[in-house]
Amino acid sequence: MFNLINGTKGNVKNDILSGVTVAFALVPEAVAFAFVAGVEPMVGLYAAFMMGLITSAIGGRPGMISGATGAMAVVMVALVAQHGVQYLFAAVILAGFLQIMAGVFKLGKFIRLVPYPVMLGFVNGLAIVIFLAQLGQFKIMGPLGDLEWMSGTALYIMLGLVGLTMAIIYLLPKLTTAIPASLVAIAAVTAIVHGFDLDARTVIDFVREMVPEAQQDSVTLAGELPTFAIPVIPFTLETLYIILPTAVILALVGLIESLLTLSLIDEMTDTRGRGNQECVGQGVANTVNGFFGGMGGCAMIGQSMININSGGRGRLSGITAALVLLGFILFAAPLIEMVPLAALVGVMFVVVIATFEWASFRIVRGVNKEDAFVLFLVTGVTVIADLAIAVVVGVIVSALVFAWKHATHIMAKNYTDDDGWKVYDLEGPLFFGSVTHFREIFDPQNDPSDVVIDFKESRIWDSSGIDALDGLADKYKEQGKKLHIRHISPECRVLLKKAGEYVEINVNEDPRYRVASDTLG
Repeated sequence: MFNLINGTKGNVKNDILSGVTVAFALVPEAVAFAFVAGVEPMVGLYAAFMMGLITSAIGGRPGMISGATGAMAVVMVALVAQHGVQYLFAAVILAGFLQIMAGVFKLGKFIRLVPYPVMLGFVNGLAIVIFLAQLGQFKIMGPLGDLEWMSGTALYIMLGLVGLTMAIIYLLPKLTTAIPASLVAIAAVTAIVHGFDLDARTVIDFVREMVPEAQQDSVTLAGELPTFAIPVIPFTLETLYIILPTAVILALVGLIESLLTLSLIDEMTDTRGRGNQECVGQGVANTVNGFFGGMGGCAMIGQSMININSGGRGRLSGITAALVLLGFILFAAPLIEMVPLAALVGVMFVVVIATFEWASFRIVRGVNKEDAFVLFLVTGVTVIADLAIAVVVGVIVSALVFAWKHATHIMAKNYTDDDGWKVYDLEGPLFFGSVTHFREIFDPQNDPSDVVIDFKESRIWDSSGIDALDGLADKYKEQGKKLHIRHISPECRVLLKKAGEYVEINVNEDPRYRVASDTLG
């Protein structure tokens, strides 16, 4: 329906204008996630500024936007409620350190283990989550202090402004791409609302609704520069026990969401980000957050999509977004406070359309049922529970499906060679799922005195395969027959205990396995 991805290469003008657009979209989400975590709005805004600035400057994915996120905010709630915000700052520092270590030890490459159906489920689930989050803007405070769905004129104005925002974003690129359509849409809708004095909720209305009525008049998004401070907590083992579980979960959730967003932008822009460098960038940003009073965060797929769609490709786009956000906080809070929520909702609805992988409906009809199940499972868990849980569940289920499907894929062609030896030419993987079928292939009791097992077209994948081969060697030894094992790797030879003496070494033909390369990490 929409061609939403701007294919223009990054340049200074595109990056700056796109960054300004993103800055507008960062404010309400940073404030909302601050309240989710149980901290003050300025803690969320500081987090958005510092995360965006640092990851854009030193991270591994130019054009990707980081800030305070809901996935991490929900992890923080319990710690803040039980021990206070100072313990949160300490946990964020520790989480940042763990993320830096993940980058130093080059663990970013393991994001490649996430199967394609899991990626599709992650993208679709996140699009649905973003959509559902925007529906909350269609609720207003009722007479009894409860949120109620809009109705009547208020609803029609909201829908009209959202529709107008989406129409501008869709139609303007057909006329010109000189200015990001999202920025024009936000400015135009803001001008219409205040020019015609329409009764539409603004960003400051949204913020004030989240605090007690007695404090609403004093609420503002104006602030000052964040200042350095060491968290006021006792430096004891007991404190470490308190913050460590939260820090580990924050680190994992942040890295999973950031690296998956990185992979998504890689695919959409046909470029290559560096996962390990992004781990370090995210870690440094979170560590700084903890020392400067921010709630931390990770990559934001919604704002990243706004940036990419608006032409932002370089590091300057994220840096601009962060600095403009800081400018709003320090000097121009009234400007951001007057932006109608409808304009931001319209921008996010366009993001939903661009984020959702509509082709997955066609893909589901063409792939096997197992992949379709994983896709829908990850989508559902992302919506119901959490992104990190969804990805872990998806990877586990995909691995189990793979193991089940390949459990019977090991087979052997056997023949008798010129010397009267029986040769088993194995094909397929030998691992925990296929060891039972592997044992059934051989007949130690009736085989001749010399037997060859050739692994040229096979591979031992795990310790279960090693153990199965050792057990088979025992059976042939009990029958007084000689076993010859060919074409296994040096790594396997080291691990074999009982069968090791039967291995025939051929330096030129024996395989050498390699693990995932860190070169592109």
